[in-house]
Amino acid sequence: MTTVGNESEAEMVGERLAEAGIRSLAQMSSRGIRLGAAAERDILVDAKDLDRAVEVINAEVPSEEELAALSEAAGAEQTLTDKGEPTQDAEAEEA
Repeated sequence: MTTVGNESEAEMVGERLAEAGIRSLAQMSSRGIRLGAAAERDILVDAKDLDRAVEVINAEVPSEEELAALSEAAGAEQTLTDKGEPTQDAEAEEA
């Protein structure tokens, strides 16, 4: 399906595919130098899943600004109690 630069990238791709319900296999690429975790990995999927896997991998990735906004929103939600009131930690930060 595709080749990624190293083991970590292969894990990320595998996770994205798994979230979409697509089984994949990462194996060390036969090209280039084999440097353990730093070696390129080929990502393989069943032929019947190929089109969907390409869609998942090529889906738009959020920008750094979008990720920062999501992170801030999540942090703001965590500072509220179940009743929608600030927690003691949030009140201390405001003081």
